[in-house]
Amino acid sequence: MPYRKYVLLVSVLVVSLLLLTLQIPGQAAWGPGEFVSWFTIPAQVLVTKAHRSALGLWSTYRSWQELRAENRALHTEAERLRVESLQAAEIREENSRLRRLLALKERLPLETLSGEVIGKEWGGWVRSLTVNRGRNDGVGRLTAVIVPGGLVGRVVTVRANAAVIQLLNDPASSVGAVVQRTRAQGLVEGAPGGGVRFKFLARASAGVQVGDLIVTSGVGGLFPRGLPVGRVSAVEDRVSGLFGYAGLAPVVDFSRVEEVLLLVSQSAADLGAHFASR
Repeated sequence: MPYRKYVLLVSVLVVSLLLLTLQIPGQAAWGPGEFVSWFTIPAQVLVTKAHRSALGLWSTYRSWQELRAENRALHTEAERLRVESLQAAEIREENSRLRRLLALKERLPLETLSGEVIGKEWGGWVRSLTVNRGRNDGVGRLTAVIVPGGLVGRVVTVRANAAVIQLLNDPASSVGAVVQRTRAQGLVEGAPGGGVRFKFLARASAGVQVGDLIVTSGVGGLFPRGLPVGRVSAVEDRVSGLFGYAGLAPVVDFSRVEEVLLLVSQSAADLGAHFASR
């Protein structure tokens, strides 16, 4: 068709003018570049914001992961230090007990044998202990057993490599004792319920006071003289009775005894001066 040539010519002229417009500085505000930018810039802003937000979230997530890992590491470290601290405290306490036991062993003027508690009989309270020393170590029946605080009890059963100790609070236990201050004599007996009491002649009751230290009398030769047994915690008023009674607080906490000394020889000396509870 003949007019198609004119249409093509006009189209080329229009495109040429548009291209010229793009190359001319200071062209109109709504040129083709600005028209395209009007759509692309907001999209670029949104993309930039989304990118920055994503980076922020990722950075926060990484920081949270690092803090969580650090927290776990600190918790593990704290637990390790706590266990080490407990172990160190246990070792210090054991060393302290062993040093005091060794010091007492060296002070005493008689032969002793150290033993470790390997068993306890509980019946609401500790009534007997088993130690890792027995017949093969020269331990005999009725051997007195002590710790740095004082008297623990005596051996009632001996096996080849172990011995059972009857504690002072056993109701079947009876030990000759005196009031250290007045020398009033009596017996220390185990009481029902795990307590310990001092039984003495009633006429001597006026001389027994709360706080008095009760020590072994040495009568009978089973226990050396002067071993601390307990302190008077209460005095029973039985004016009409033949015997008086006083409650005792043992100088030894039987539930915490872990090492002992067994007195495998005898001594007629008063051993009270070798104990700190005097």
